Amino acid sequence: MKVLELKNLVKIYDDSAVQVKAVDHIDLSFEQGEFAAIVGPSGSGKTTLLNMIGGLDNPTEGEIIVNDQNICKLSSSKLINFRLHNIGFVFQAYNLIPVLTARENVEFIMELQGRDKKERNERAMELLNAVGIGDRAKSRPSKLSGGQQQRVAVARALASKPKFVLADEPTANLDSKSTETLLDIMEQLNKEENITFIFSTHDQRVVNKARRVITVEDGHVVSDKKIN
Repeated sequence: MKVLELKNLVKIYDDSAVQVKAVDHIDLSFEQGEFAAIVGPSGSGKTTLLNMIGGLDNPTEGEIIVNDQNICKLSSSKLINFRLHNIGFVFQAYNLIPVLTARENVEFIMELQGRDKKERNERAMELLNAVGIGDRAKSRPSKLSGGQQQRVAVARALASKPKFVLADEPTANLDSKSTETLLDIMEQLNKEENITFIFSTHDQRVVNKARRVITVEDGHVVSDKKIN
């Protein structure tokens, strides 16, 4: 079932000297449960594309259709609600809340969704244990290494069991063993819960796990391959 469509998507950034077309008339669609990697050189438009899919940035032209709804036309409040219930984000910069512990960071989205405290706590600890840092549940981000913070960010993205997880270089600060563990966890959730994963990555280990690889250069899709 097709759950996401990008139609004639364009993103132009203007500054005082030059106009940059970061995304240039892209058409893509995704089926429920895909495990896809968007690859390409730095500046190719990968992150911009993810940000627009997630409703964090508005396209200059085009449409983003999720379950037959054009999210580009949603009001700010409806867009916030859409993200809350449909999308999990993993940012390269982690974006953890510094005054909250690891467990509280993972619980935060579930609290916004109105889930009860017991359910939030159990789900948060399940995920922190799964990514190998259950013993750091009470630590704040400043007491965690970069790799540990990234694991918390991944756990947080998965906590609400979203329809989509959008991950921008999710393995950038992880060693090989941690990367394999996280990718295995995400792959398992993808298969068991039918969550759609879309990665932006330079990491060949992520590409090797993907069942679809989309290559972007200069804002264009130059290759789109499904892997059996």
